[in-house]
Amino acid sequence: MRKSLTILLGLLLGTPAWAQLNQNTTYCNPLNIDYTYMIYNAAQGLSYRSGADPAVVKFRGEYYMFVTRSLGYWHSTDMTNWQFITPEKWYFQGSNAPAAHNYKDSVLYVTGDPSGSMSVLYTDNPKKGDWKAVPFILNDLQDPDLFIDDDGKAYMFWGSSNVYPIRGRELDRTKNFKPTKEIHELFNLDAAKHGWERFGENHTSKEKGYIEGPWLTKHNNKYYMQYAAPGTEFNVYGDGVYVSDRPLGPYTYASNNPVSYKPGGFINGAGHGSTVLGPGNQYWHYASMAVSVNVNWERRLCAFPAGFDKDGLMYTNTSYGDYPHYAPSMPLKKGEFAGWMLLSYKKPVTASSTKAPEYAADRALDENIKTFWLADKNDDKQWLQVDMQQAATVYAVQINYSDYQADLYGRVPGLYHRYTVEGSLDGKTWKTLIDKKESFVDTPNDYVALEVPATVRYIRYNNVSVPANLAISGFRVFGKGKGASPKTPSNVKVIRAADRRDAKLVWNAVKGSQGYNVKWGIAPDKLYSSWLLYGETQLDLKSLNTDQTYYLSIEAFNENGISKSSTPVKIQ
Repeated sequence: MRKSLTILLGLLLGTPAWAQLNQNTTYCNPLNIDYTYMIYNAAQGLSYRSGADPAVVKFRGEYYMFVTRSLGYWHSTDMTNWQFITPEKWYFQGSNAPAAHNYKDSVLYVTGDPSGSMSVLYTDNPKKGDWKAVPFILNDLQDPDLFIDDDGKAYMFWGSSNVYPIRGRELDRTKNFKPTKEIHELFNLDAAKHGWERFGENHTSKEKGYIEGPWLTKHNNKYYMQYAAPGTEFNVYGDGVYVSDRPLGPYTYASNNPVSYKPGGFINGAGHGSTVLGPGNQYWHYASMAVSVNVNWERRLCAFPAGFDKDGLMYTNTSYGDYPHYAPSMPLKKGEFAGWMLLSYKKPVTASSTKAPEYAADRALDENIKTFWLADKNDDKQWLQVDMQQAATVYAVQINYSDYQADLYGRVPGLYHRYTVEGSLDGKTWKTLIDKKESFVDTPNDYVALEVPATVRYIRYNNVSVPANLAISGFRVFGKGKGASPKTPSNVKVIRAADRRDAKLVWNAVKGSQGYNVKWGIAPDKLYSSWLLYGETQLDLKSLNTDQTYYLSIEAFNENGISKSSTPVKIQ
């Protein structure tokens, strides 16, 4: 009754109910699920959590997400809250880059194994997980994608190599998915023309990039074959797309590639994903993000709103992609940015203890998931306190934990993150904003939207207990400051290099800004790609296609909001 009255009052007073109560209305990347500790480096003593290569399918109005080496999979009714399922029977304990497909009244599943054989698994009850295997065995597939068309014809696509292309072949469903003899080579990387396909951090390596992770989506009788490049450990890992009138091609390169790309911000990467039609017929693109601290393959999952424009171009919106957005459970909002800005970036911070200088408290506020604050102990005496320097309205908090010498492997029962978050106006009188002292939930990337927004200047994390060592890579506070938004960046200049894959961007610093969001695309109304920068006033953009004209715009942001975008500049 009290909650209903609060919602009614919020509506009458003009305060949106989502800002007060419903946890399920917003989300924040990386996704907050109970990631599995990897098991294949146990002999080397490397312990880290990871989730990558998500294959998300809709089945009977609900959703299932299959993830590399996770010893099971996740289920959701709204694509917002995910619960792990340990299946009754499971054939692939170390499954890489899984694929799934909803066909008639079953979920079909395959997983990659380049050194051995594999089956097609199926079940009509994925919540129970009584998987059965089709007798016919497929061989030597890495990063498979199983697709069954509206006419009932089945196809297998695969590829993960810096030599071989994405390939495909038809399967005979009447003969236990036996593949036909003909193998079709669909396409490969062309890094000489496509800057974003170049290997390395910021596309700076001369090594050959990898093409991997095919995923086919059919929309308006067109076939969109998505693929990942150039390497999962890099900030520039993304997805491109080729388009065809037929599943086995021929395929044409999309002019606005990459279609899923997130090289800047707190956590980077938006590659090797799957695109699924979610609630309200809104498309969502699920993908992999890089942590790469303990090993290169330490990753997290992300979700971005996606779609197709009036010209049939596939796109993914990664702008402010690790800030709070409206969740899939709010289909009318279509994944829009919630407008809550970062209040904690590089603000004064103190801590109860620090293990060593290289793990100082300010590492939790530098918007870099690769650095972290490490407390001297993991007990209920540890805290982290931020002075936001002026009062602001806090709407949400995200706490990202880092795996420092965790010594945990596989699916470990009884892992809980217990803590409280308090706020204060004067640093003396505190009120509890988040109470998880008795939480029985494993939340390695915990995101909490406050039921009632709080106006505070100081905010403090109080530890109760967490698995292994207390290490926080991101204590991120979102809301709205009381000041003015920054002005629009001026004097934007773009110089395209002799190597047309590259362009140098410079602009004037905007007083009072935290950073800038660079947006570009193939037309002024198609600025689908973006790069979030803190403190910088220049960017070496090395992700362009040589034969393409572009348009580019920049906006400034701070704790109070976002400026108007600059007039798009044409890049010949």
